[in-house]
Amino acid sequence: MMPLEACTERIIGASIAFHRELGPGLLESVYELALGQELEARRIHFERQVPVPIRYRGLTLDAGLRLDLVVEREVLVELKSVERLLDIHEAQLLTYLRMSGCPVGLLINFNVPALRRGVRRFVNGQPK
Repeated sequence: MMPLEACTERIIGASIAFHRELGPGLLESVYELALGQELEARRIHFERQVPVPIRYRGLTLDAGLRLDLVVEREVLVELKSVERLLDIHEAQLLTYLRMSGCPVGLLINFNVPALRRGVRRFVNGQPK
């Protein structure tokens, strides 16, 4: 496993690489597939649409919750293609981090002209 900082930088670099070619305005599912292809080409381990059970009062609920990508089993990547990121998107990522146990999360909005402006990184639930 690579250090978390290096891993997130490689994910961001992969995202920028294909975003330069595809640009903004596509569906999240397209960006998810493209990022998966780019990570695979760079030999970075990832899983797509990872199911996460919800634990509530001693029960495990299968509510169909799925994480967009989990990279190197430690970095949760939540993809968006929206006009702008809202507080609810951050809240969603923070909840997914807590439920998944991943120490780091990236919230990436591909609907921006320059992708660096669409990336937010969270460590232990705090924006960085």
